[in-house]
Amino acid sequence: MSQVATKGRGWQGAVLKLLGGDDFELTVTGTETVTDHYVRLTFTGGGLLAKRALHPTMWIRMWFDDAGKLHQRGYTLVDADPAADTFGIEFAIHDGIAARWAQEARVGDTINATVMGSKFAMPGDARGWIIAGDAASLPAINSLLDAIEASDNPSTPATIWLEYQHESDKSLPLRVRAHDTVHWIARERDGAALVDAVRAVAFDAADHFGWVALDSASTRAVAKALKDEYGIPKKSVKAQAYWIPGKSFA
Repeated sequence: MSQVATKGRGWQGAVLKLLGGDDFELTVTGTETVTDHYVRLTFTGGGLLAKRALHPTMWIRMWFDDAGKLHQRGYTLVDADPAADTFGIEFAIHDGIAARWAQEARVGDTINATVMGSKFAMPGDARGWIIAGDAASLPAINSLLDAIEASDNPSTPATIWLEYQHESDKSLPLRVRAHDTVHWIARERDGAALVDAVRAVAFDAADHFGWVALDSASTRAVAKALKDEYGIPKKSVKAQAYWIPGKSFA
């Protein structure tokens, strides 16, 4: 494993270290502008995928320097290859230290990352999926769709609500299958438009699995709707807020 400097991480870094987080040095191997608001970088993992088993929606904490102070942000691994220890990271571009770093990154640049707390096991008995996300959670959604396709039940359908802030978001590469249904919802009323869209078509989905990753308020609201109005058991709903309105996590 690469030797990684941890100075400047503050209390967050100290807590992650105490809880057993593993640190790695990532190296940029390629850059791609996907849209005017979306950038993809590829990396070698510095031993990351040799030490940590890959799973759908696997994410890492990357450390970004802001005038000498480091801040961590979570990102999902994309198209990971454990044998080669390579993967991509996709950045939804907003005003923030991570977005600026991604836009300026060049081949050969390095960045530190911590792996801790990422876990997800695919359910074996879901008759369908209800998924809600946005551009920031698109990599995780794609990894779920890949995992469903590679499962023992590849024909299991997914109904997906995707919130967009820019028209170009609707051209992002979504790995939807022929039997999936996708609803693109413009971000309006601080995310309430997507919440209302999910609630408007509620049906008995007790045998489905729900997966939600939006802003904090929308994540709570959609997860509640999946349990209360769709009838999905609590154990079959995975919800993870990606960001808080009014604070930049890019």
